[in-house]
Amino acid sequence: MTLYVDADACPVRDEAMQVAARLKVATAIVTNGGLRPSAHPLVEMVFVGAGADAADDWIAERAADGDVVITADMPLAGRVIAAGAHVVTPRGEVFTSANIGPALASRNLMAERRAADPFLQGSGRGFARADRARFLSALDRELGAAARRAGHGG
Repeated sequence: MTLYVDADACPVRDEAMQVAARLKVATAIVTNGGLRPSAHPLVEMVFVGAGADAADDWIAERAADGDVVITADMPLAGRVIAAGAHVVTPRGEVFTSANIGPALASRNLMAERRAADPFLQGSGRGFARADRARFLSALDRELGAAARRAGHGG
């Protein structure tokens, strides 16, 4: 079991590393650069090229059944879920094979609406303390469930 963090612009990197360290879960922090390396032995800093999808591609090529991925990127979420991983967003939403379809459809619909109407931009909602709390709770739950599915206790 590995925790993959799509780290560029991720507001909960530090929290993810703290939870993973407490639960002793190997973690890959995937970034285009500009992040300070972690000293924790279970945290691997992965620096990818500057391409728009370089971090997504790296994660999607490796995430597998039993892994957990932290990302707000819905297309990446769909890719890793197809490989058997679960996804936790920085706002604490959990996506699995059971619920990713409607989420992707909604994302695509909103992208089409924004393309058709240039005045529809952004989500309009900042990242709040409640989002961070939901994230921590969801990540704890998902990593514990992944450990149980893998037969590692938790």
